[in-house]
Amino acid sequence: MEALATDETPTPATEHSLIEVNDLKKRYMMGSQEVWALDGVSLSIEEGDYVAVMGPSGSGKSTLMNMLGCLDTPTSGTYHLRGEDVSTFSDNELAEIRNHEIGFVFQTFNLLPRVNCLRNAELPLIYAGMSKRDRRERATEALRNVGLGDRLDHRPNELSGGQRQRVATARALVNDPSLLLADEPTGNLDTETGDEIMQLLEALHRQGNTILLVTHEEPIAHHARRIIHLRDGKLEHTETVDQPALADEEIELG
Repeated sequence: MEALATDETPTPATEHSLIEVNDLKKRYMMGSQEVWALDGVSLSIEEGDYVAVMGPSGSGKSTLMNMLGCLDTPTSGTYHLRGEDVSTFSDNELAEIRNHEIGFVFQTFNLLPRVNCLRNAELPLIYAGMSKRDRRERATEALRNVGLGDRLDHRPNELSGGQRQRVATARALVNDPSLLLADEPTGNLDTETGDEIMQLLEALHRQGNTILLVTHEEPIAHHARRIIHLRDGKLEHTETVDQPALADEEIELG
């Protein structure tokens, strides 16, 4: 996959941006030493975008993911999600945003081992207070949409690694979030299974989902449409990726 262009500045925000981050900074104190995990990052992500974040260890990838996922708050700067400055929200307000606006897919799956796929997929809907009947219908649909309609009653230990990640993806999508945040989603998978998960993310993107992918693997990052490179807490440069056209049968879900 050929990179078309490299730009030293972030894509300018527009009034239609899903995410607008301006001069985001995060400071940690390690003993008496001041460490800036993020040091003035500005970027925008449009609805329907597919963005990868790359950088070496200590570059700020995880910190940026935590900020955009509303898992942490910045020391300074602003983060607007759908026009709301969530960088000023309380812990309870951030929890509401995480439950309704952001779907998480983690490297370690984070499934409950003693309950089946259906129960795992419907967890966000339980927290949202949805009725049992409605959440079962939506969780079943989400699992079918990732190709696991015949695994509803299986527990995680009865599934392959790729199937577990598909359950985690269904759980992330069950609330129809604004943003799907995938943190090293292929990190615990073999190459073939990892490729299957990336094909799934490609299909979800082509259905209109906005995806932010955090990875240290360049081949994985090049599945995205745009790559943001971080170094020492700063945005080093952005890269636009040319994607080959795929036949419909190559991107079909299920």
